Amino acid sequence: MTQLPAPPPAQPFFLDGGAAARFCLYHAPAGDCRGAWLYVHPFAEEMNKARRMAALQARALAQQGYAVLQLDLHGCGDSAGDFGDARWATWRDDVARGMRWLHERTGRQPGLWGLRLGGLLALDVAASLAPAGLLLWQPVVNGGQFLTQFLRLKVASQMLTDGDGGGTAALRQALAAGEPLEIAGYTVDPALALAFDAIDAAKAAPPCPVHWFDIVADAQRPVSPAAARVIDGWRQHGAVVHAQAVAGPQFWATQEIAESPALLEATLHAVTEACHAA
Repeated sequence: MTQLPAPPPAQPFFLDGGAAARFCLYHAPAGDCRGAWLYVHPFAEEMNKARRMAALQARALAQQGYAVLQLDLHGCGDSAGDFGDARWATWRDDVARGMRWLHERTGRQPGLWGLRLGGLLALDVAASLAPAGLLLWQPVVNGGQFLTQFLRLKVASQMLTDGDGGGTAALRQALAAGEPLEIAGYTVDPALALAFDAIDAAKAAPPCPVHWFDIVADAQRPVSPAAARVIDGWRQHGAVVHAQAVAGPQFWATQEIAESPALLEATLHAVTEACHAA
């Protein structure tokens, strides 16, 4: 792989101001710009656990001539608003704003790089935003299942404090009644939760090439059955999907901050190979 001069340091800035302020880190490409990627981060605490991996991958891509924008969505990280104010529609708008900024800055139509729920968000907006490609790290394939898993954190906490978790069905009823929930230190508004609850990746065949990475415990394992079903369905609808299982830690959920060098390398290889083939 050709080594280009070191890219400049990442540039922090706020996209717009006031209530519309979104904190960004822009990684300018080393040398001529080969392409552009907008990173769509995961949900709640997974965002914080994944920051290091996102930064490492962004730097590696910039080193090879790709512009990368890391954008904190509304109510997340250092962007304006509280997490309880976040809405799926606002997050969709944030992704669109980030893509416009990248396109104006680089002259390239950006691709979307999403991790976990960020992958599902990237898929949800892909039909209307027409990204150059999708780079998916362990994407959530079913919003309803993801919400149920997140609600179980609340159930577990209730069991520890009250001896009765009540179950996820009761929590879903509370959301349906318009009651915000405090879960693992995050206030989740019903409008946000119920919006992604209804999204199924299997019904959203992407209009652009996809590189899908499943993180597995053992290098001999294939992508998960759930991922394989979605990918096969997309391919039947004509989507071009390159799927790969990569051995490494689930860094978005580990107790300590973790890295996956194999995922960094595999992602960089996939992106550069796709660029050469274009």
